[in-house]
Amino acid sequence: MKKCPRCQEGDLFVKPFEFSKPVNMPENCPVCNQKFEPEPGFYYGSMFLSYIFSAFFFLGIIGLCLIVFKMSLNAAMGVLLLIAALTYMFFLRMSRSIWINLMIKYDPKAKENKSAKSFGY
Repeated sequence: MKKCPRCQEGDLFVKPFEFSKPVNMPENCPVCNQKFEPEPGFYYGSMFLSYIFSAFFFLGIIGLCLIVFKMSLNAAMGVLLLIAALTYMFFLRMSRSIWINLMIKYDPKAKENKSAKSFGY
């Protein structure tokens, strides 16, 4: 899912991963030349997606710790903080990937039209 939404081949994020730049993205897709930031503030909506996904996931973790494993609230919060730290980058990148895939549609002929920059709308 972390591929260009238009051609499904180019990487959406710069590799290798750097902790100082967790959402470092190239300006355009190297395969089809799709712009990855069509307008300023484009990824603002992905923040809400990230919040929704992580909130439900973390609610499930707390419920599992409290109900199934009978942990104290403090222990469950400790487990939650550890899991949140480990999954932060996953939710951040996944929400951006989902957001751009909602806005830009797949085009099977995108590689052939590489010369024209596409904004996806």
